[in-house]
Amino acid sequence: MGDHRNNILDKYAAPVCYQVRLGMRRYGMAYTFDVIVIGSGFGGAITSCRLSEKNQRVLVLERGRRWKPTEFPRAPGDPWIYDHNQPQLLNGWVDFRFFERMIVAQGAGVGGGSLIYANISKEPPKSVFDSGWPPEITRASLQPYYDTVGKMLQVQPLPDNQLSPHFQFFRDAATAAGYQDRFFKPPLAISFDPNYSYDRPNPTSNKYTVVHKNPQGVEQGTCVQCGNCDIGCQVLAKNTLDLNYIPLGEQHGLEVRHLHVVTRIEPYDQGYRVSYDRLENGERIPGDETARIVIVAGGTVNTNELMLRCRDEYKTLPKISQTLGDGFSANGDFISASFEQPQTVDPTVGPTITAALDFFDGSVNGQRFFIEDGGSPNWGRDMCRKFLVEAAKAGRGGEVIKELKKLASEPNDAFPHAALWFAVGMDAADGQFYLGRKLFWPWERKLRLKWNPETAKPLANAEYGIQQQMATVTGGKPIPQILWVDFMTLVTAHPLGGCHMGSDPSHGVVDHTGQVFGYKNLYIADGSIVPTSVGFNPSRTIGALAERIADLMPV
Repeated sequence: MGDHRNNILDKYAAPVCYQVRLGMRRYGMAYTFDVIVIGSGFGGAITSCRLSEKNQRVLVLERGRRWKPTEFPRAPGDPWIYDHNQPQLLNGWVDFRFFERMIVAQGAGVGGGSLIYANISKEPPKSVFDSGWPPEITRASLQPYYDTVGKMLQVQPLPDNQLSPHFQFFRDAATAAGYQDRFFKPPLAISFDPNYSYDRPNPTSNKYTVVHKNPQGVEQGTCVQCGNCDIGCQVLAKNTLDLNYIPLGEQHGLEVRHLHVVTRIEPYDQGYRVSYDRLENGERIPGDETARIVIVAGGTVNTNELMLRCRDEYKTLPKISQTLGDGFSANGDFISASFEQPQTVDPTVGPTITAALDFFDGSVNGQRFFIEDGGSPNWGRDMCRKFLVEAAKAGRGGEVIKELKKLASEPNDAFPHAALWFAVGMDAADGQFYLGRKLFWPWERKLRLKWNPETAKPLANAEYGIQQQMATVTGGKPIPQILWVDFMTLVTAHPLGGCHMGSDPSHGVVDHTGQVFGYKNLYIADGSIVPTSVGFNPSRTIGALAERIADLMPV
């Protein structure tokens, strides 16, 4: 009986309520919210929290799920993939976007990129702001906001009594290569137990986590060095945005709706109407809400696509700057690997990234970058083993697969002697997003990216050269980075730009406060507004800009 009554309500009451709300809007009555925020990553979570604290009625529309630790993907058949083409069917953990010679990895869920990033929360060097930024944005002007983000995320370096095997390997590699003076430990958004020790049976077991409540009253654990940072920390030691900023906002009335994919923005009265599809039971159910203020924070790729469609396809925001889409940056991301390291590396133990080398002085062919150690979850090792063994049996992959199979062969598992090498740096930021027509469906438009890998060569080759050097001086064997060397293709988890800040519409899409030129009360607050690379992992900078946008926003 109860189910039948609910079905009747869904069938008749909901449409009637929608029509009533629509009628209210048509006759100029109140907006349904003061502020609508699209996305819940570093831009969306922070702005929504701060505006909720200012007594604004704030709604967050998030395309992904609100994940629980028991739901984090672990097995091959789990919800790993988010498909932006059919999110009603595939709305998993990570969204890979494949462009010409560029692969972008994005998080999908309440908390956005904080769910999959490697915990790094560090301010970039001051020189990053020397050019390309509006004069109002300097390292000094952002410093108070950097400090606030660091405090909210409780950042700290890896404790000295918890140095993982790959941290120690990376430190030894830096010394062997003569780079010990460039070595440092970056701050991490992780809760550590000062009494944790590797000197215990099965030290990465969940039983060693210390449960506590964070300053926002949310229950978390402490790090057990399990290496699962990028696939969901099951003990909640990783200080993701769904554990701090978002709960704090909800304590002040913030409403978060997950599995809501925003499709368009259009002016309404003196504000905006935001249309979306609610994902439920394999279907996309249309809906919309209105607000005086809208903040777009869907992540660089998604924000560029939404704004381009609103300007060029739907024509709802035709006055957006013609610079929209310009200035894409992969933030100098470069990943490589080596194996047969004589030392124990064991990349599956410890936080994903724990140490770095500073080459930002331009001493290597004039390029400015950082090299970082790399870790991976146990799941990655297990899947790698399965893939390589099966590929070798089938005779696929030739010599490369033969060599890689050594990583996974039983009983002499060589994976603990494999190393991952990461890099971030100042690239040319010269890519361009645009809507291109499909070859066989010309009436449809697809987001495309145009960028010149030739301009990326000097930085990528400098980063790759240092990574290979460090692997070699420690006795390891670098694995050829075929994707770059043979196909001139890069992978980034730090996409930036396309809706960059500028002094006027001819030089940017938004002003220094994040407001879109030509559209009062329409803001953008994510990595897309960053006008250059930031040299280091960008989450802290995106967060600081979001804190500043919310602070300066008149409400």
